[in-house]
This record gives sequence, structure tokens and C-alpha cells, in this order.
Amino acid sequence: MQTVPLQLTDVIYNAATQTFDALVTVHDQSGARSYACSIDAPITMEFEEAAQGLATQAMRRHTHGRSDAAVMPAAAVPQRAGRLAGLRRMTIDRFATQAPRAA
Repeated sequence: MQTVPLQLTDVIYNAATQTFDALVTVHDQSGARSYACSIDAPITMEFEEAAQGLATQAMRRHTHGRSDAAVMPAAAVPQRAGRLAGLRRMTIDRFATQAPRAA
């Protein structure tokens, strides 16, 4: 059995719907996919049980190829060339900075 790394983010209990909600990211060879998961549960449920239920739901959706997953692109390396092109140049008048200000 292959182990796939999972990441649970923003696990909350929604009292209005009586559900545990989370964004679960599944990491595998093809990249990372995120699934918005929700399980019906009472507020007294242990966090570990809720996390296991959310992870199980995400893995089911991942292995059955649900198309509602959010594909997370690989992190892009910031471009350094031309990084000052968008910045305005500011000229500082040395005399104005050294002059005393009126009180």
C-alpha cells in the first residue's frame, strides 16, 4: 500500500451546518491537488477522528478523479531582471531634509 502525503488546512467546525470543513491537499507524483472537504459530525467529535474523516473523503475524491479539485501550480521563481522598472525614482532634496521645520 502506497502512502500519499496529505495536508489539512483551515479545519473549522461549522455550527450552522454541524460539519467539520477543511481544505485538504493531496501530494503525489503528478503534483498537488486541493479538495474542499466537509463531514457531518457533532462538535464533540475528537479532532483526530474528524481529520481522519476529512482525509478519507479527500483520498476518495482524488483516486476516483473528481474534477472539482483545485490544481496548485508549482511555485514560480521570481524574476530579478527589470525589477526596478515599475518603481518610481524619488529625488530627495538634501537641503529640504536638513532645514528646520516651523513649529
